[in-house]
Amino acid sequence: MPKPDKPKILVVNDDANSLFALTSLLDQWAEQESYEVIAARSGEEALRQVLMHDFAVILLDVNMPGMDGFETAEAIHQRERSANVPIIFITAFVADELDRLKAYQKGAADFLFTPVIPQILHAKITVFVALAMKNEELKRQARQLSQRTTDLVSSNKRLLQEIEERKVAERQNHAKDEFLAMLGHELRNPLSAISSAASLLGLPAVTPDAAVRAKKIIQRQSQHLGRIVDDLLDLSRAMSGKILLNRAPVDVAALFGNCLETYRSTGRTADYDLHVQLDSGWVDGDVTRLEQIFSNLLDNALKYTPPGGVIDVMLELEDDEVVLTVHDTGVGIAPELLPHVFDVFVQGTSTLDRAQGGLGIGLSLVRRLAELHGGSVEADSAGPGEGSTFLIRLPRTERITESNQPMMNTIEQSKPNVLLIEDNDDGREMMAMMLSCYGYEVRHAADGLQGLAVAQEYHPGVALVDIGLPGIDGYEVARRLRADPDTQNIRLIALTGYGLAEDQRRVLEAGFDMHLVKPVDIDSLMKAIASLTQGAAEPAVATAKP
Repeated sequence: MPKPDKPKILVVNDDANSLFALTSLLDQWAEQESYEVIAARSGEEALRQVLMHDFAVILLDVNMPGMDGFETAEAIHQRERSANVPIIFITAFVADELDRLKAYQKGAADFLFTPVIPQILHAKITVFVALAMKNEELKRQARQLSQRTTDLVSSNKRLLQEIEERKVAERQNHAKDEFLAMLGHELRNPLSAISSAASLLGLPAVTPDAAVRAKKIIQRQSQHLGRIVDDLLDLSRAMSGKILLNRAPVDVAALFGNCLETYRSTGRTADYDLHVQLDSGWVDGDVTRLEQIFSNLLDNALKYTPPGGVIDVMLELEDDEVVLTVHDTGVGIAPELLPHVFDVFVQGTSTLDRAQGGLGIGLSLVRRLAELHGGSVEADSAGPGEGSTFLIRLPRTERITESNQPMMNTIEQSKPNVLLIEDNDDGREMMAMMLSCYGYEVRHAADGLQGLAVAQEYHPGVALVDIGLPGIDGYEVARRLRADPDTQNIRLIALTGYGLAEDQRRVLEAGFDMHLVKPVDIDSLMKAIASLTQGAAEPAVATAKP
């Protein structure tokens, strides 16, 4: 810590002999009392010294030519920094009462008369120097106290921030724990139904009617599992910004109308009073992702509205936006939950025995998908039991007439031979059986090297290649097939559990014509094979969802 400066004493006198005598006298005690002496020959020079230094006391001669002592004192005390510096006037005669009053009015702290008595000067100077040192010590302590206060405030802020961050982390960990428990619950339910239905089909006394019902249960629950996996993957992609939108002009009224028709045909809206008003509006969007937005909002309304309730679906145009509103008369949203309904894993009810089910990620996905389309989402509710309203805003685009839309080639063509390269035995067997049921001749292989050998012998028209193969992966299989003149014209479809933009780029670079994401339903697979065997020359990338 730097040593503090010594207090300074300013001696002002126009007489050189008097000035020398006073400064010499003060210098005798300077070391003992720990102060420094500075001299000035005029009022003007005194003011310059005051501008440069702080003084413990000023010894000021009254009678000076030009600016006298009173004027100098007045000028010194007009400056804020030196306003409280004590001034001792030195005069050669006994001042009468009028002079004393004038001196005190100008800021005098005391008087000394010449000839100055050393003992009196020493006593007065000692008092003012000690006072200055005490004031400096108090200022130093005040600065230290202020710094400690600042440090404490800063430490307190950091502590409060750490406490809040810890609370947030605990809430997030709790939400994740609840989500994992819920995920296990949601996965076990359909798996249990599938396992039971499969066991039923293996019983010798199973009736044809029971077998049909068991098959429908397996199909329905497999689709449910696929939707759970899709939601998890889509949420992960959305949160990491890796969803790739395949944009095209879309009439959202027609799209949402088709979705509603599917809900009606499957009986999912049969127990509800459904009101629909859809005004035609076009957006530049991804059909699959727009369907997800609408389906998640409608699923949410159906999930939290008791049978017999009312669900209103409205699509209208507002300026340059298409606005979708889904309103229900269901359980509503509590005020404390309303700001968080679009957060990940948030649900109104989180117990395992709740009737609604689900993973609590649908609305989070809705918000992210709406934002990716340049839109926004809002939620509103008057409280528990008062229903809820969800509103999606999407930017409008120009309407596309029928004449501008591409026509689909529906010419029936002969079915090509198919090579299936898949290392999962059950998956390979089931896909081969499905393809055979649709009239395709199928050969299959369990790894990449075996698949290359079969391709050389079989010369298929289409090869379905799993990416995650043992030995050499699907990318290497595609590269080798493309490098061989005998197999370079085979149409290649990649099968993978990954659907990110990076995965699509890699399949194209490896030589694939199309990219399908597992699990692939048979309709999507048939469309993919047909699109590649109807004379299309350019490779394409598609993502199939169950």
